[in-house]
Amino acid sequence: MTLQIDILNPKAKKLLKDLADLNLISIRNEEENDFMKTVAKLRKNAASDNPSIEFITKEVELVRNKRYAQKKSIEL
Repeated sequence: MTLQIDILNPKAKKLLKDLADLNLISIRNEEENDFMKTVAKLRKNAASDNPSIEFITKEVELVRNKRYAQKKSIEL
């Protein structure tokens, strides 16, 4: 089980270290949590694969044309 604990009093840190020394708990420092790693990865991928405005416009027009064609065929 993993818990995240915010230490408010420095004495509590000493108590936790003592528990770790007795092998009752383990303490590990995490520089960056998994969420932030995922965010960084998504940002990196997004920076390299940005679609151009022309591509977006073309895709929007394709979808609109399909919808218009479907509506027209339903009305007939």
